[in-house]
Amino acid sequence: MTQQDEAVSLETLIRATVPRYTSYPTAPHFSAEVGADTYGGFLDRAAEDGPVSLYVHIPFCHSICHYCGCTTKASRRYAPIEAYVEVLRSEIAMVAARIGRRAVSHIHWGGGTPNLLSAAAFEAIVGDFHRFFDVGPTAEHAIELDPRHLGDGRARFLAGIGVNRASLGVQDFDPMVQAAIGRIQPAETVAAAVEQLRDAGISSLSFDLIYGLPEQSVSSIERTVEAAVALAPDRISLFGYAHVPWFRINQKLIDASKLPGSEQRLELERAAHGAIAAAGYAPIGIDHFARPGDPMAVALSQRTLRRNFQGYTTDRAETLIGFGASSIGRTPAGYAQNVTDTGNWRERITGGRLATERGRVLTPEDRLRADVIEQILCFFDADLAATAARHGADPALFSADLDKLAPLVRAGWVVADGGKLAIVRNGAELARLVASAFDAYLGTGGRHSVAV
Repeated sequence: MTQQDEAVSLETLIRATVPRYTSYPTAPHFSAEVGADTYGGFLDRAAEDGPVSLYVHIPFCHSICHYCGCTTKASRRYAPIEAYVEVLRSEIAMVAARIGRRAVSHIHWGGGTPNLLSAAAFEAIVGDFHRFFDVGPTAEHAIELDPRHLGDGRARFLAGIGVNRASLGVQDFDPMVQAAIGRIQPAETVAAAVEQLRDAGISSLSFDLIYGLPEQSVSSIERTVEAAVALAPDRISLFGYAHVPWFRINQKLIDASKLPGSEQRLELERAAHGAIAAAGYAPIGIDHFARPGDPMAVALSQRTLRRNFQGYTTDRAETLIGFGASSIGRTPAGYAQNVTDTGNWRERITGGRLATERGRVLTPEDRLRADVIEQILCFFDADLAATAARHGADPALFSADLDKLAPLVRAGWVVADGGKLAIVRNGAELARLVASAFDAYLGTGGRHSVAV
């Protein structure tokens, strides 16, 4: 196969639409069969399963960026946010009453824009966490931040309530790209946020970058990477923009004619990937990078890296409790997602019920396939025979899945031998596609973004 043939074939492959696999089964396969009672049972059975992680969803922003795929809403007034916090605190108390005073390994604030919360709201919620759970000094306490809304001593305040890691939504430094996606954010704003956080003692920083945006070019994304690495974050996430206007109406503000095609997306991804790696960051899975010695790079080398709804993580807790509208939780028994609409969520919580709207009870085969898919996404390989044995299954279960990968094996990109599978070339581009071969539900529901 010539280099030209390879490029054409890879460009064709990455047009496939496949899940991101932050869970398995994926969210489109959650159902209303899992409601408040079922989730309550999940929590009851998880009461002795070691430490837990806590996720808090704050679904508010000052304005909605055109590209955003998050569950959030614009609010210029603080009153709706204040009301939301009161219900959120009731939910925390309700769940804690079911699960007991458990050790906490990770806390993660997402959104939306969590840094829109007032100091009083942060103090109240964090106070509840310490009151109802055992949050030790070694727990990772992370928050997603919009650099445009970090001022008035907020960084020092966040450090004071225990935040020790921050992820900044950078996306792109190019002014033309920023205008096209409705997020004007000068480089000076990001640099000021970084300085404030480090001065406050929050030195573990991560940047989110996006490729596949309108007006991007290879040269512009390389400049963005250059500006990002100059600020020396510990981690960088490089996400492919998922254009799903049928799912997120705000994305209709994106001029689809200005979006790069699949071949251009691949060029952008490779240019950014190469520039980040050249700056000394270790590639982590399909879209993360970390400085050597960072806990995430260590987790990769020790094969303890995990993948969950926040992406790649060092968190090894088997139970993730989601708080807030639309949040998703996971226990060994299954997944549970809260109702998305904040009004319905409020009504359920104030009525004394868990707000679970849908989820998934995991079968033994689900757990087996989730294990394989997570290995592929984290390490670009999987020991199918050992994994089957660990789950008490017959490795012959994967025969049909391996048949789907035959073209990639013939191309020399994937090796399947002796019950072991490995992606040996183009791992970042092909991992989602290879993982999808082991997805028993693929094609039976939901629409997905392209593989790269």
